[in-house]
Amino acid sequence: MHRLFVALRPPAATRIFLAGLMGGVPGARWQDDAQLHCTLRFIGAVDRHLAEDVAAALGRVRGEPLALGLGPAGTFDRKGRVDTLWVGVQPREAVAALHGRVDAALRLAGIAADDRAFVPHITIARFPRSESPGPEVASAVTVPAGHHFEVSHFELFESQLGSEGASYETVARYSLA
Repeated sequence: MHRLFVALRPPAATRIFLAGLMGGVPGARWQDDAQLHCTLRFIGAVDRHLAEDVAAALGRVRGEPLALGLGPAGTFDRKGRVDTLWVGVQPREAVAALHGRVDAALRLAGIAADDRAFVPHITIARFPRSESPGPEVASAVTVPAGHHFEVSHFELFESQLGSEGASYETVARYSLA
């Protein structure tokens, strides 16, 4: 089985910028450079044949390169416990439009539609159950205005879960040009 997701990978300068925002939050397990991405669509575990159909379907997604910026920090919680600290990706509408095209392509490949609200973001930290902060932890990360970047492609990743967290490998890249 292949555990897949589709994401935008920010350029190195943006990943370095994000790394500079990390620190000063007790209990945070900070993401490393290889983990910094903006998920467009989580697919989950699929067999080899469906993985090939997914890769082919994503090849039909069209778009233009995206001029993006980083927005305020936020959190996600699971059952009332904050488990994720993230930095927003803007403009939301541009990333959401690409998310919609990716989701439509995946439906044609046999993947069920994503029914969750889409929030463009890059996860910068996760929290173990024993260290769950409150939602105010987002205010500990100040994202200075003015950091912009361009992405000219999106990627299909395979995720491997391990004792130290997930590791990601690029399966395919798709141009937005």
